Amino acid sequence: MEEESVKSHQRYCVVGVTPRQLDLVARHAARFARRFEAVLVCASVDPASYVVQEHPDGSVMSRPIDPDSPDWSPTVFDSEQADRLRTLAREEQVTVEFRELAGDVAHALSRLAEVLDAEMIVVGTRRRGMGATLQDFFGGSIASHLAHRQHRPVLVIPLSPKSPRERLPWEDDS
Repeated sequence: MEEESVKSHQRYCVVGVTPRQLDLVARHAARFARRFEAVLVCASVDPASYVVQEHPDGSVMSRPIDPDSPDWSPTVFDSEQADRLRTLAREEQVTVEFRELAGDVAHALSRLAEVLDAEMIVVGTRRRGMGATLQDFFGGSIASHLAHRQHRPVLVIPLSPKSPRERLPWEDDS
């Protein structure tokens, strides 16, 4: 009888990260990655670039949207942030990988999750402030775009939740 070969399927949890983001988002993502026995894939997206080529691992080669941008160079994952995320992943006992992506943030995270067949996508909310409120109002949040435009679960980590007594921007006074 011929022995069947079983192809092992690596699991992934994708987390969207930004340079000034609180590590809380990645820590929650790492905990879920551990529970799923998955690799934590930290993805940083440059919205001022566009994808030229996509590699099989979901990483991309990109170029700036503005061809006259004098100081553009290929995006490199922030080394300080990568060190913090490696430490965090080690503490949570998960493997961590990094991806630099380009273009629309929600689309890029969704595409990476699709390529990796990820278990979930984890993102954080924006910190409170008028700028974030206006940006959400006019452009919608990344979490909202992900939740409505792809089929994977989206975990949203609140970074600065309001108390139940505070009004939300979309709540009226009536």
